Amino acid sequence: MRVIVFGATGGTGRATVQELLEGGHQVTAFSRHADQLELRSERLHLLSGDALFPEDVECAVPGHDAVVVALGVNDNPLKVRVLHRSRTPTNICSEGTRNIIRAMKKHGLRKLVVVSAYGVGETRDLLPWPFKMAYRLLLKEQMADKELQEQVIRDSDLDWVIVQPVGLTNARPKDEVLASSSGRVRHTTIPRRNVGRFLVQAMLGDRFLYRSVALSS
Repeated sequence: MRVIVFGATGGTGRATVQELLEGGHQVTAFSRHADQLELRSERLHLLSGDALFPEDVECAVPGHDAVVVALGVNDNPLKVRVLHRSRTPTNICSEGTRNIIRAMKKHGLRKLVVVSAYGVGETRDLLPWPFKMAYRLLLKEQMADKELQEQVIRDSDLDWVIVQPVGLTNARPKDEVLASSSGRVRHTTIPRRNVGRFLVQAMLGDRFLYRSVALSS
């Protein structure tokens, strides 16, 4: 398949690109700094652009079979919350995804797989209270943006899957993960490589179509 990954230089985006390449897919890695992606392959196309710019997105989407969205704010959450300083606008998830969906509809793409976070949308009430407090104190703006992002996705008429991983780590991938459409989780962390692997599986299949999936190790 020909897949474009938005947010390809973030931890989860990079893991997804790597899994796609290992699976033999053609991949476009879209990011503001795509040239910083260390992966190289004859099946990988690096494309620099900003998901907040509709014209960048519209030029990038045609020619693909599916879209993976791994947008997010990678800055220190304390700096973002207290100092209101971020290299990435805190509306990147909702506004970027809105631009992507608009371009997908225009160019006839259907399959959309998006990384959100555990504790958003259908899993909001399942989040343990210490995490709720931490989110409220440190990640309020980012979580509110992900709430908007999920609503934008649900309101679309695309073939979507929302993936809600628990805390992300750079640990070695696990042999098994728990993917639950009821919000059940087993542990509070999961390696990014496992998330990337699941995103590829969700892109290829229909098992979790039109659902949000809690993902834990």
